Amino acid sequence: MSSSLLNGQQQQDASYAQQPVASSTAHQGALASIDLADYDPEQSKLMDERCIVVDENDVALGALDKKTCHLMENIRKGLLHRAFSAFVFRPSDGKLLLQQRATEKITFPDMWTNTCCSHPLDDFEEEKIEKDQYGVRVAASRKLEHELGIPQSQTPIDRFQYLTRIHYLAPSDGLWGEHEVDYILFITADVTVTPNANEIRDYKYVDKQELISMFDDQANSFTPWFKLIARDFLFGWWDELMERKDGNGVVEAKSLQGLVDGSKVIKMV
Repeated sequence: MSSSLLNGQQQQDASYAQQPVASSTAHQGALASIDLADYDPEQSKLMDERCIVVDENDVALGALDKKTCHLMENIRKGLLHRAFSAFVFRPSDGKLLLQQRATEKITFPDMWTNTCCSHPLDDFEEEKIEKDQYGVRVAASRKLEHELGIPQSQTPIDRFQYLTRIHYLAPSDGLWGEHEVDYILFITADVTVTPNANEIRDYKYVDKQELISMFDDQANSFTPWFKLIARDFLFGWWDELMERKDGNGVVEAKSLQGLVDGSKVIKMV
């Protein structure tokens, strides 16, 4: 793996409180807020969506809006929410679909990342269902359509392969950041991409070596969760995926079932 993958890795903010928020409302009066008038209107509206607030063991505690969940002032108090990172691989050659986040994004604009990273929402009952990661899978299919225009019929929820959950913290620009229990999902699918320009600046398919070359190019910037996943997991899992092609040479994410013990939340630094 390229040594430059670690260069510029944003470190976790050591000052954040270790105790999680006790409930969705207990600390609400103490949590910071901000006026979004100077941000993109469409992205600002999405900040009203309600994330699922969790503790460090991914136990749901309640819900708070995305704006509150992503302010570093609140993250330092221990505010933590549920998220997912979806990786779409092309079945014929195993290439990974990447996206570059739009300039309009409030957090981590213009950075390259995995296919789709977002949140199951408290706003939708289906996305709160925890059994077999059902809600997270539903959210992944929904957001792949919203961000990349991929029809949900091309990403059926039973085709996602859940691997594990990671707990990480990453500042964005000092004001904003992420503090998530992030579910990692792989899916192999032939998809039709019609990007939402307010979400996606660019996209491309890459093989493993092409991604390593992208990491080596200092002109590129990457989201911190993607760098963490790549550093510790992605390349090994990708190798396994390619080695487990079926008899027709087709890559299948479900072949990775049982590869990882996903029962625990992995804390990453």
